[in-house]
Amino acid sequence: MYLLQGKLTAKDGKRDELAEILKDASKLISNAEGSKFYIVGKCEEDKNDVYVTELWNTKEDHDNSLNYPGVRELIMKAMPILDGQPEKGKEIEVLNEM
Repeated sequence: MYLLQGKLTAKDGKRDELAEILKDASKLISNAEGSKFYIVGKCEEDKNDVYVTELWNTKEDHDNSLNYPGVRELIMKAMPILDGQPEKGKEIEVLNEM
């Protein structure tokens, strides 16, 4: 199993718009090979940040998801409202089976 946790920071006032794009990605990715879950969240004290937690069968499944139909379009939609580059996600070793 491959778990990735990441944080994306939106420009001021754009967090909800970014979250909606990522929620669309979640729906899209749910059908990708090896996808277990893609969770989008926010923390009230981080007014511009959106958090994503993804679980995949393998890292290769995650990497291949970037070529899943529609994913590139969502990435292009999100880029103009990001405040800088997304923070590199943390790759987490999964210790228990689902």
